[in-house]
Amino acid sequence: MLRFLPLIVAIVPVAGVTAAYWLNIDAGVLPACVPFADGCTSISATGRYLPGSMPFRAALLPQVALLCFLWLFSAEYLKITRPGLAAIRRAMLTAGLTGAMALIVYVTFLGTHHPVYEFMRRFGIYFYFLGTVLAQVLLTLALRSSGLRQVMLAFVIAPFVLGVANLLLKLVISDPDWIENSIEWIVAFLMQCWFVLLFVAWRRAGLAITVRTDSSNADS
Repeated sequence: MLRFLPLIVAIVPVAGVTAAYWLNIDAGVLPACVPFADGCTSISATGRYLPGSMPFRAALLPQVALLCFLWLFSAEYLKITRPGLAAIRRAMLTAGLTGAMALIVYVTFLGTHHPVYEFMRRFGIYFYFLGTVLAQVLLTLALRSSGLRQVMLAFVIAPFVLGVANLLLKLVISDPDWIENSIEWIVAFLMQCWFVLLFVAWRRAGLAITVRTDSSNADS
């Protein structure tokens, strides 16, 4: 079951956010569009209002535990398969767990309007994206060279490129909100696609999980 963990991590938030968006469209809370292209709404908006906030939170809160488990297991995987990359392994684990904890902050303060709470929400989402993408970069670099690894690198480099593009576009466009929303959707989708690629990488590597017990303790 553990080798399917990246696939579960990829699907859970996509399912939750999609359900939240369609519920809010049906309720007349949000406009109907293709947010990847039109940027008519942000990801946060899908979870800010009822009824969409229910599946949004129901998906993202368990996602925190799933991410923590994935990064911890990935660290153990690297410890066995790439023991010489201890520094990268520790940095990946720190970044990944930081991103997961930041997601808790984001979901907790989503929908609040007090300036302090608004700051905490933005702090949470920025550090979630930054920590998660950085952990993805480090884990990708730690994998053995292959064609799949190159594809994974492209998926994790793209968010940084899009982030820079977003900052530059804000300087030259009078109403950049729709572009920022669109880039946010694309970056989030690329992050989730990377987890699918990690699942494929683990499967190609023949990843197997063995559970052992200490027979001496069991007999005592």
